[in-house]
Amino acid sequence: MDTNQTLLIAGLLLFAAISLSAFSTRIGVPSLLVFLAVGIFATELPGLEGVRIDLDMAALVGSLALAVILLDGGLRTRVATFRMVARPALALATLGVVLTAAIVGVAGAMLLKLDWRYGLLLGAIVGSTDAAAVFALLGSSGVRLNERVESTLEVESGLNDPMAVFLTLGIISLIQAPEQSIADLLPMFLQQLGVGLLAGAVLGHLLSLAVARVRLHESLYALLIQSGGLVIFALANTLGGSGFLAIYLAGMLVAARRTHVGEDVLRVSDGFAWLAQAGMFLVLGIITDARGLLGVAGPALLIAGVLMFVARPIAVALCLLPFRFPLREMGFIGWIGMRGAVPIVLGLFPLLAGLPQAQLLFHVAFFIVLLSLLLQGSSLPLAARLAAVMSWRPRAAIATAPLEGGAGAREVLQFIVADRAPSTRRPLDELDWPEGARVIDVERDGQIVQTAALRRGDLVAVVAPAAHVSALEEMFGPAAADGEMTLAASATLGDLEDYYGAPVPAGLPRETTIGRYAEQVLRGRAASGDIIVLGRLSLRVRESSAGSVRSFSLQLARR
Repeated sequence: MDTNQTLLIAGLLLFAAISLSAFSTRIGVPSLLVFLAVGIFATELPGLEGVRIDLDMAALVGSLALAVILLDGGLRTRVATFRMVARPALALATLGVVLTAAIVGVAGAMLLKLDWRYGLLLGAIVGSTDAAAVFALLGSSGVRLNERVESTLEVESGLNDPMAVFLTLGIISLIQAPEQSIADLLPMFLQQLGVGLLAGAVLGHLLSLAVARVRLHESLYALLIQSGGLVIFALANTLGGSGFLAIYLAGMLVAARRTHVGEDVLRVSDGFAWLAQAGMFLVLGIITDARGLLGVAGPALLIAGVLMFVARPIAVALCLLPFRFPLREMGFIGWIGMRGAVPIVLGLFPLLAGLPQAQLLFHVAFFIVLLSLLLQGSSLPLAARLAAVMSWRPRAAIATAPLEGGAGAREVLQFIVADRAPSTRRPLDELDWPEGARVIDVERDGQIVQTAALRRGDLVAVVAPAAHVSALEEMFGPAAADGEMTLAASATLGDLEDYYGAPVPAGLPRETTIGRYAEQVLRGRAASGDIIVLGRLSLRVRESSAGSVRSFSLQLARR
């Protein structure tokens, strides 16, 4: 097959997969599943039987694509949000992966009649959630989860690859050298984790400085970040660390500086991530034998059931109980623990190592990924509604861009004024603007207007300090429901006692703000929809950011 034929086939497959994904999202099927399906069935079409990709190339494509996807995820994860869920997410990414792998490993060994080491190897391969699947599904589903749940899922998927890689490589080593013990593998894990963290922190900081100081055409900053991220990924791997962890942390550090990382750069990064996902899933589909999948369908279906309904929920419950997550949130996180490209890429490792049962393990892992994307991915909106983990208020800002220079971080934001927003039907100079916020212009029906009062549907451009974005979303977003009162987080416990008779909790001064009290009660992980009860008074978190409460909805219980 010559170069032109190869490019023609690659272009047609990619075009077909992306076109079909537009239809799949309308019926609730994750687009990643379409990419896999196109790759699987492409090799069965007349004239394409000879299309093959060797395992080394597939592993390279998979690793490269995962690096690009994790960098994009890091760029979208705020440091404050990371801190909010770091401990529960880290528990899921380490202990959670081990527990899941152990339970699935026992089931796999029994159902497939394998040696226990091969069973544990299967558990290690499918034990971690997948960043590509999680980021893609949360970004394209149209469902806005509350910040605590969404951040926990994203950070977990960004951090759990080192544990999955360590377990997979470690068990392969045990199979190849039975005289080794599990304790002998501990230095490998510590090296993966330690070098990955150090490389991500140090090199990510250097990359953020380079992005901030180098003057380029605006369209080149995304390429600079991507190329720098791949350098960090390769260096961390070369030094024996986890390149996946390093590039994810680097992305967060680059975004934290907020210089040259605006909406335009994030859109380009999102395009790179989608291209990486599409190419990776197509390649992984092409190297898979559809007949081999059918041959393991029975036991693989049972193992997938153990993973989704037993292993993952148990691991999530044990890891999140100490952090007092509500049961409904633990149930949702336990269900939306999607498997994707990572298990398939890890499934290539036994094949590359030449293990006797490698082909069987690869097909079972692939089958589990297909079921996970189909069942868990397509059920996200329904599961979010049933678990009541959807964000209570939609985002009001439709576009943001950071401003460079000046004394502090500022942003230019655009809002569409929502129906019955607090800012409507009031003169602009009478609104309670956050300190430092200024209106740039107001657009109505396609025309720039000089108006004394805003209306529903107006497009408002504002420049404001980055710290006040949430306050502006409160102004332009939907108002509280009829009969519902709102309360700023700056109100004090003494105010609630004076006006509503709510008792001040023992040991706290009356001057304590209700925002600070809520953060203490909710352990710094407050999210929209959380409820705090003070006597007859119920306070529901209306708006929060990185665990800090901005406002409450207030309700008095009937006597």
